[in-house]
Amino acid sequence: MNTHHTAAKYSLVGILLLLSAAVPTFAQRTVSGPPPIDKHSNQARKRQQDTATREWQLRNFGNPALTKDRRRLEALIAQTEEDFNRMLSLHNEIARALTATKPLDYHFVSEATGEIRKRAHSIQSNLVLTLAPEEIKNVEMPGATNESEMKDGLVKLCKQIRSFVTNPVIEQPNLIDTEKLASAKRDLENVIQLSALLKKDADQLSGKIQK
Repeated sequence: MNTHHTAAKYSLVGILLLLSAAVPTFAQRTVSGPPPIDKHSNQARKRQQDTATREWQLRNFGNPALTKDRRRLEALIAQTEEDFNRMLSLHNEIARALTATKPLDYHFVSEATGEIRKRAHSIQSNLVLTLAPEEIKNVEMPGATNESEMKDGLVKLCKQIRSFVTNPVIEQPNLIDTEKLASAKRDLENVIQLSALLKKDADQLSGKIQK
């Protein structure tokens, strides 16, 4: 067996394994704001994940400890699926808040964006989706000083989440595409940065309201 696969291919295998059963489809709805995400997984996807898991156990020379310790492997899969699905649930909660007729709850926005950052960072770490330092670019977004600007920022965050989860390397098992993989890494990094900025703005706006 050849043990000289590239790091990009190793990262891609991790994505296919840990997310194949959790890849969403987006509901088609004619409403303003981002559509919710359907997290339903069919039996075919479950079988794909089971097959991919066994394949990774044979090919995972990047981390032999996981190959030998199935419990650690299963724990990593479970944690990544939990992070992935929770991020999608929070996306949907934000989407509903954006289309509601009542004002934004900045405490909710702070909690949701804070957890999205936490979950996205966990996915980034567990699946080795980090960008090289020279590839990281700071997200350019003016601070949200009112509800309209906050909504614009949240729409941008939802679009980045959508871009990440609909990336072909995640939606199509066994696809090897280094450009798409690089795009997924950038999207996830943007989700982390945007959610941190929006949480900070939500905390400030919440403080102004309380005063």
